[in-house]
Amino acid sequence: MATSCSSQLSKCVKQHYLDLPQGDKVQAMYFWIDGTGESVRCKTRTLDSEPKSIDDLPEWNFDGSSTYQSEGSNSDMYLIPVAMFRDPFRKDPNKLVLCEVMKYNRKPAETNLRHSCKRIMEMVANQHPWFGMEQEYTILGTDGHPFGWPSNGFPGPQGPYYCGVGADKAYGRDIVEAHYRACLYAGVEICGTNAEVMPAQWEFQVGPSEGINMGDHLWAARFILHRVCEDFGVIVSFDPKPIPGNWNGAGCHTNFSTKEMREDGGLTYIEESIEKLAKRHDYHIRAYDPKGGLDNARRLTGRHETSNIHEFSAGVANRGASIRIPRTVGQDKKGYFEDRRPSANCDPYSVTEALIRTCLLGEEGEEPVEYKN
Repeated sequence: MATSCSSQLSKCVKQHYLDLPQGDKVQAMYFWIDGTGESVRCKTRTLDSEPKSIDDLPEWNFDGSSTYQSEGSNSDMYLIPVAMFRDPFRKDPNKLVLCEVMKYNRKPAETNLRHSCKRIMEMVANQHPWFGMEQEYTILGTDGHPFGWPSNGFPGPQGPYYCGVGADKAYGRDIVEAHYRACLYAGVEICGTNAEVMPAQWEFQVGPSEGINMGDHLWAARFILHRVCEDFGVIVSFDPKPIPGNWNGAGCHTNFSTKEMREDGGLTYIEESIEKLAKRHDYHIRAYDPKGGLDNARRLTGRHETSNIHEFSAGVANRGASIRIPRTVGQDKKGYFEDRRPSANCDPYSVTEALIRTCLLGEEGEEPVEYKN
């Protein structure tokens, strides 16, 4: 099992330094989405006192030519703090700070999808849209081989691993437990976790989160997972089909509801939204992975608990459909629905914005509508 050199360094020695008093100073680790739209970057600055809100955090900058976000001749990019969390690695009073990225002209960077998402969420704030996203991921060694798999072969076929218990069924639970507790400490709205169908594949859930908070908290949870895996010397992959063949892919099923859907008779509004989604399938497929559907094409084959990428479908308790209505929702006639199409490496801002545009703003056609300020 290949692990990183850094993970072999003594954590006890490191802890000696982390236990030193830091006075009134605070370390704030700013993190942001880079030019790939999938990876995160971070760097730390010292603050003179503990920030109480986003307003207390200064803007910052970085070299965008080294993060696939600008050219070297005009490389300064701006970091705009938008969400703050407790730091589970350095602990209180230190902070993790999620940032939007702005270009030199103060316009959003190409992979800053939060900027547009926030505007759309503000347009429907009175409908109180709630989201819950189920983030699947795969733990890999530094050589790209799935954690715990035989070096020259495959584990036993799928079946015993989903929610599995035991050393021969659950691969990497220490990482999962560390991540869960770190998210709770940070204030991330994580609500659960479980082992998935493929060995070394896991899932955590974030939500219910309202509006823009969904994207903020999922990105924070992803960042923390990357850092936890870094400490253990392994890699987390959000690739939607990390292992070809008869193995499950990785998605980010997205549960969605509005105030009307959650109230008595809400099933009517759920069904209306599904009808709208059926007419805009291609638009959503493009919004549901960072490569405009190319990544998801490897996963959405109609097999391994997925729908076919070329067809829209919906059903009660059907995990082979594009949209699943949970059985309890069908019985209660109210609640939420689950969009099973988003890929594990999706941008949650893109996914949640697309759902709002289609279901609540009633947009049609293959392109998003441009709204005036």
